Amino acid sequence: MDRPLPAQGRRDVGVNIAAPAILVAARPHGETAVIARMMTAEHGLVAAYVAGGRGRVLRPVVIPGNVVAAELRAKSDSQLPFARLELVESRAPWLGEPLPAAAIGWATALTAAALPERHAYPGLYSALDALLRAICHAASARDWVRALALYEALTLRELGYGGAPPPAEADLAALLEILARQGLPIERYLLAERTRDVMAARDMVMQRLGRMVR
Repeated sequence: MDRPLPAQGRRDVGVNIAAPAILVAARPHGETAVIARMMTAEHGLVAAYVAGGRGRVLRPVVIPGNVVAAELRAKSDSQLPFARLELVESRAPWLGEPLPAAAIGWATALTAAALPERHAYPGLYSALDALLRAICHAASARDWVRALALYEALTLRELGYGGAPPPAEADLAALLEILARQGLPIERYLLAERTRDVMAARDMVMQRLGRMVR
């Protein structure tokens, strides 16, 4: 949840955001609402209250991986904003396929768990968008594994823990080795205070990718 501003020294101007966003997490709240977390290019990771998010109309919208047009409003910058969401691009058709579903789940879970809120990372936003598009539209996983390794490396680098882009000439086996090496710093530094469930999503992706080189 957003942190309150200091009582003095800064005027509370509220929240007024309208931007494309990649939905990265959705947590049930109350009987019908959802607390959604979204990645934006200019505002970074933002959380918001979505009334009726578990209802028939919005349930297909509030799916991690979906691209939405988001409008966030709050009278105070210390309050959780209310959000209106309009679906722009759905990832739902790929959630029935085991490997794409696992990859989408991991990419969005990493983003939601590792990034601080309200810090802009335009490079990460672009990389996440490219990764999700590749997962959904590439001919096979071989065509998006490099994008996954790149996104993890960029996340490590942006948060101050090293991370280097994978070589352009790396084949599938080499990319899987790079992903294996990146797992430790991701778990140790980016997800140190998170539940094991987040890394479990990555373990599932790695297991399924590993079957491709046996």
